[in-house]
Amino acid sequence: MLQAHSVTVIPDRAQAPILTDASISVRPGELHALLGPNGAGKSTLFGVLAGDIAPTRGEVTLNGTPLSAHKPKDLARVRGVLLQQNTVTFPFTAREVVAMGRVPWARTPEEDDDDDAIDEAMAKTDVLALADRTVTSLSGGERARVALARVLAQRTRLLLLDEPTAALDLRHHEEVLQIARAEADNGAAVAVVLHDLDAALAVADHVTLLARGHVVAQGPAREVLTADRIEEVYGQAVDVLSHPSTGDPIIVPRRAARRRLAAAPGR
Repeated sequence: MLQAHSVTVIPDRAQAPILTDASISVRPGELHALLGPNGAGKSTLFGVLAGDIAPTRGEVTLNGTPLSAHKPKDLARVRGVLLQQNTVTFPFTAREVVAMGRVPWARTPEEDDDDDAIDEAMAKTDVLALADRTVTSLSGGERARVALARVLAQRTRLLLLDEPTAALDLRHHEEVLQIARAEADNGAAVAVVLHDLDAALAVADHVTLLARGHVVAQGPAREVLTADRIEEVYGQAVDVLSHPSTGDPIIVPRRAARRRLAAAPGR
């Protein structure tokens, strides 16, 4: 559905590219995770896929047509984009923000579904109780969930999510991952930027691992995220173990053993 073909990005006045010859395919029914350490090029590749960054070389196509050939309104009806920063400075209510996701469908037959789409998206992200709260009064995690609800309310078949779990507590972190997984299971094409490698192992069908602006490896998460490759890319030794209950792989950083001082007599 969405493909980047040998994409290179060279910022203005810079000689070194920040993304080099990167290719990726985001397919319907699959969740594709973009992984890599800080500065690897994940956000740049995400921006190229979203159409916010024009590649210096290479091309991005959506359903076989160059992304640049699609009109903004048409794009908004095909793909939803969740950015890391979702700044709202005006005192809109949470429901009003989520309703903004329905703007692309104004004056179309789909406009009749606005209320259902908004309610469904807010229920999925657990923000119905916040509907009448102003967004400026919400915590960072609550704002993040409202922003995700806005994207879900668009009801598109392509979702691009940039670090959707970054500000969330443990419960909502897991719920958002399951939302992304469910969207893919229902036929959507989903691309997600993640820092959590265990999360990628749990929910992603495919991963693209980047380092220093290059694609290091692509494929099923369990094949790409080996202990040796993680240490090579992240500079951190890890063990990939089997979960004691499920048998699923989990990644555990190797840490030096803590020395405990023996308690003095009488204490």
